[in-house]
Amino acid sequence: MRVMTRPIDGQKPGTSGLRKKTKLFMSDGYLENFIQSVFDATGGATGRTYVVGGDGRYFNDSAAQVILKMAAANGAKRVIVGRNALLSTPAASHLIRLNRTDGGLILSASHNPGGPDEDFGVKFNTANGGPAPEAVTEAIFARTGEIREYFVADDNDVDLSRIGTQQIGGMEVSVIDPVADYAALMESLFDFDKIRAMFAGGFRMRFDAMCAVTGPYAREILERRLGAEPGTVVNAEPLPDFGGLHPDPNPTWARALMDEMFGPDAPDFGAASDGDGDRNMVVGRGIYVSPSDSLAVLAANARLAPGYRAGLKGVARSMPTSAAVDRVAAALGIAAYETPTGWKFFGNLLDAGRATLCGEESFGAGSDHVREKDGLWAVLLWLNILAERKESVAEILNAHWRLFGRNYYSRHDYEALSVEVATGVMGGLRGKLAGLPGQIVEGMKVIAADDFAYTDPVDGSVARGQGLRVVFEGGSRLVMRLSGTGTEGATLRLYLERFVAGPDGLGDAVQEALAPMIRAAEALAGIRTATGREGPDVIT
Repeated sequence: MRVMTRPIDGQKPGTSGLRKKTKLFMSDGYLENFIQSVFDATGGATGRTYVVGGDGRYFNDSAAQVILKMAAANGAKRVIVGRNALLSTPAASHLIRLNRTDGGLILSASHNPGGPDEDFGVKFNTANGGPAPEAVTEAIFARTGEIREYFVADDNDVDLSRIGTQQIGGMEVSVIDPVADYAALMESLFDFDKIRAMFAGGFRMRFDAMCAVTGPYAREILERRLGAEPGTVVNAEPLPDFGGLHPDPNPTWARALMDEMFGPDAPDFGAASDGDGDRNMVVGRGIYVSPSDSLAVLAANARLAPGYRAGLKGVARSMPTSAAVDRVAAALGIAAYETPTGWKFFGNLLDAGRATLCGEESFGAGSDHVREKDGLWAVLLWLNILAERKESVAEILNAHWRLFGRNYYSRHDYEALSVEVATGVMGGLRGKLAGLPGQIVEGMKVIAADDFAYTDPVDGSVARGQGLRVVFEGGSRLVMRLSGTGTEGATLRLYLERFVAGPDGLGDAVQEALAPMIRAAEALAGIRTATGREGPDVIT
C-alpha cells in the first residue's frame, strides 16, 4: 500500500541513530517517513534481508510491527526478529554478521529513559554489523527532506511471541530466540569452565540489568551457564519504562548497586548494563572502576581469555576517553588509535584488522567479535581475568597503576541546557584555543589546544569539529564537547584527566585529585558562570 506523505523536520540521525520523544515517534507518519528514508537512501529493500529488534522500551513492539510491514511492502526477502521484538544492540550486530544480512534496524534510545513521555530511537546498522557511517546517515537525512510517499503492507500483525517462520505477503519473518546465538558466541570467546569453577568456589556477584534488555542475556549466561547463584541478576525483566529507572549504568543512576558494593557484606564483583545492552559499569568490593581504567585493564589482560590468546592487533579509544589504554598499547608494542566519539568510527579499524579492542569513556567497550560496544562481553572478560589471576578487582587495579601509572579521570555533565548557552560556552573556549599553548593555568603549562579533527587511516575520510582539547605538560588534559545522545536541549560534557606516574598516586579521592583540572576548566571556559549552575548534574 502506498501512502502519500510530506517531509518532517528534524529527522537527522546523531551518533547513535535518530532519538526523539516517544510521542513524536508515535505521531502520524513520523516513524514511517524515517524507515522509508532508510530504505530509499540505502538502495532499496528489494530482495534484501534485515535484522530487527530493540530494547523493549515503550513503543518497541508496535514500531517493530510497522517496520516488518514496511519491509514487506518494499520488497524485502526476509527479516530476522527477536522474540517479542527484543534484541540487545550487540546481539543484533552479531546476528547481522552471522546471517550475512544487508543490515538491521535497532529500536532503542540506549541509556535514555523509556516510557510514553520519555525517549525512543531507531538506528540503522550496515552489513558489517556496525552503526551506519556518516555518509549513510547524511544520505538518510537528505532523503527525509525529499520524501513524498512510503509503502506499508496492509496485513495483520505478526505473532512475535512465537519462535518460527511466518509470512507477510512474500516476505519471510523469522522469529528467533534473542539470546541463543549471542550466548554461543560468548562461550566461544571465554573460558566458561574456569569462570564456572570460580563461582562454584564461593565467588559472589551482583549484576543489575536495570529492567532493560540485558536481563534475559545475563540470566542465561551468568546464572544458567556459569552457575552464579539464582538472584545474582537483579532488575532482570525488561520493562517498557525500565521500572521507572534511568537505564544508564553509572554511579549516579546505578546507586543501589554502588551502595551494595560499598556495603558491609559486598559481593566480590558488581556490574550493570544499560537500556540496549551495549554499555557496562564494573565495580569491585569497595572500589569503582572507571570506564577508561576498565578498557586499559582489559587490554593489558585480554590474552588470559581464549578468544584473545593470539594477542591484540591494536586498540582504539574515543578522543574524550583517557589515554590509559595508550600506555598499555605502548608496552605491548601495538597501535593505539584516537577517534571521534561514536562507535561507527571504530568500524573501519576493526574491519581492516587494525584494532581488536575498542572503548569509550561513556561506559562502552567491545572487540572485533561484533561491531558495537558490548556490555555483557566486557563483564565476561573481567570475570575471565578474575578467574585466571585469582585476585580481587582492587588488587588488579592497584597492580595496573603501579605498572602503568594512573590516569585520574572524570566526566562532568551539564544537562538540559539551552542550545544558545551550550554553544556559547563552546564558542568562547574555541576562540581562545590558538593562544593557549605556552600559557600557565592553575600552575600547569598548556602544550597544545585544538578542535579535534580525525582522518580515518583506512578510507581517508575526515571528521571535523569533534571536541575541544586542552593538553597540559605531563599528560593531563581537559576536553569539552556537546553530547549527541540527548533528545531535548543540549548536554555539555567536560572531561578531566590528570596523569600521575609512579606507584603512590594521589589516593582514591578522584575529584580531589582532579581539583586543579576542575579549576583550570572553569578559568578557561567559565561553564558555571555561563550556565548559572553550581556544578554538573551528573559526575561519572
